[in-house]
Amino acid sequence: MMKRILLALLASSIGLASLLAQAPDPLPPSVATFSILGFDPETGEVGGAVQSRVFSVGNGVLWADPKGGVAATQAIVDVSYGPKAIELLRKGLAPEAIIQQIWESDPDPQPERWTKQGRQFAVINLKGETATFTGPKATTWAGGKQGKFCTAQGNILAGPAVVEGMIKAFEETKGHLSMRLMAALDAGQAAGGDTRGMQSAAMLIVKEGGGVWLNNDTVLRLQVDDSPDPFKEMRRLVEGWNERRLKNQQRPVKE
Repeated sequence: MMKRILLALLASSIGLASLLAQAPDPLPPSVATFSILGFDPETGEVGGAVQSRVFSVGNGVLWADPKGGVAATQAIVDVSYGPKAIELLRKGLAPEAIIQQIWESDPDPQPERWTKQGRQFAVINLKGETATFTGPKATTWAGGKQGKFCTAQGNILAGPAVVEGMIKAFEETKGHLSMRLMAALDAGQAAGGDTRGMQSAAMLIVKEGGGVWLNNDTVLRLQVDDSPDPFKEMRRLVEGWNERRLKNQQRPVKE
């Protein structure tokens, strides 16, 4: 009797192992987030900021080039959208045309598990012109709003008030672009933000020759990868950087 039981258990375990081996590997969660892209016509700086309830959201969402502009790719992410957008921005294509070309050329290689119909994507160029796209299968609430020299977008949000508040804060906040991007993030969170909560945030600002030291186009690059309140640390870094900037400690090297 015991021998039969052991054989039955062994057969059961073998069957389970076979099923697990046939099952597809679990996919990572979609990057549900809210982001803001913005341009400062007075300084020529362009950048973006993002927050999400995932680990290290800045590791693939924001893409920036001082000779082109900035892109954000989120939700059912295809990271290749970022470098593709930068290449087209450098060629001078309009943001709307960039989004249309990239999305339409997406072969949608995993339509059942990681469909392009759920992707979210935004672009801003060095004129402050913007475009944003939200796929019809992005998890609700999902959408975007464009403003003057800025665009905000997000998915799995509390509602449209999130992106509306972000645009309002960006347009009304004074000071350096980093302070305006930070204000937009704060406003988005105040309106409900990502309904899953907070975990990571990032900010990236570029300008040709605008970074400290020589041949550096990165004005500011910040990431808070894992925190119950990433904005607390992000705000400390942004405010500290601006204090040093005003003391002429964060300036490009003069020829």
